Amino acid sequence: MTNNEKNKFNNGQIDLVSFALCPYVQRAIIILDEKKIPHNRTYIDLSDKPDWFKKISPLGKVPLLQTEQGVLFESAVIGEYLDEVTTGSLHPTDPFEKARHRSWIEFGSTILASIAGLYSAPDAKTFQEKRAIIIGKFEQLEVQLGDTDFFASNDFQFIDAVYGPIFRYFDTFELFISDNFFQSTPRVKKYRATLSRRPSVIQAVPENYQSRLIDFLIKKDSYLSQKIEQKAA
Repeated sequence: MTNNEKNKFNNGQIDLVSFALCPYVQRAIIILDEKKIPHNRTYIDLSDKPDWFKKISPLGKVPLLQTEQGVLFESAVIGEYLDEVTTGSLHPTDPFEKARHRSWIEFGSTILASIAGLYSAPDAKTFQEKRAIIIGKFEQLEVQLGDTDFFASNDFQFIDAVYGPIFRYFDTFELFISDNFFQSTPRVKKYRATLSRRPSVIQAVPENYQSRLIDFLIKKDSYLSQKIEQKAA
């Protein structure tokens, strides 16, 4: 890290443009907090994107990292940059192990896509099909986990910033459905519980995150929306 970068980070002169419900934003925030990088967060409404955001976001997505040097986009790129310009990498030192972690980071993104399919499922049949896909993915993840606290270590690593936001969804889902997504995966269940207690994971969302997520789910007009409305009735 150069002196300029140290001074910039110490002065908090970086800004993470965020959306309150975005799991990819949460990844970046967790890395920022784990690396103890001072920063600002600017939350926007993706359904009503401000003009200034449209001008600096080539893909129209969050997160964006605004620095004195310019703007970075895509959570993986932002996370890698933050890891590289600060001391003490969150990645394993062994090249193969680092690559393996990156593979399972990509796998985590496929779980997020499956979760989106779950909460958008229009009926019970489709919901159960999406549920089975997610459970299957957790069973694949189960094989990769050992007896460590986190994915592959007792120390928090880069990959763990990916799975914290994934598991957070189920804290809300379980308020309205009795489906047990973790019955066949005790190691994943333990991993979820450990991540839920990590301060950086807890603080990666605003205080009103759960209520906003519930509102978002209701508006999906899906099978899960019906379950939420039935519970509230």
